[in-house]
Amino acid sequence: MADEHSIETKTDVDLKEADAREIVVPLFSEEVFVSKRVVPTGRVRVSRVTRHSEELVDEILAREHVEVERIPIDREVTAMPAVREDGDTLVIPIVEEALTVQRRLVLKEEVRIRRIRQTERHQERVTLRKQEAAITRLPVEDSGTGTADR
Repeated sequence: MADEHSIETKTDVDLKEADAREIVVPLFSEEVFVSKRVVPTGRVRVSRVTRHSEELVDEILAREHVEVERIPIDREVTAMPAVREDGDTLVIPIVEEALTVQRRLVLKEEVRIRRIRQTERHQERVTLRKQEAAITRLPVEDSGTGTADR
């Protein structure tokens, strides 16, 4: 107890001396410094997956073929006949010159080309491809530096 009493006495003495002089009170302040670092929390792997599916294609297809018919005419004409259409038939005149005492045109034949249109149903199985993204979450790898700073 004597030590406590002497401290109190000394404090009393200091306060009495302080009356005569200026008292300096030390002030303290704390400062905060913040730093940042990147901490991975997870990883992702994205891969593409291609899937195949068969679909039935059902379409009407048109097909054309031509019939060629040669018709002998053997008739004299005074001028070159024009190519013409007779309904769905294209008529191409074929002419040759024949020597006689006088020159005249003789229609030797006509080539007739008729278009014939047919339709038929066509079915075929085709393979279609479709890609999808597969995402896999991976754990964070430990860097081996120990625990993180707090």
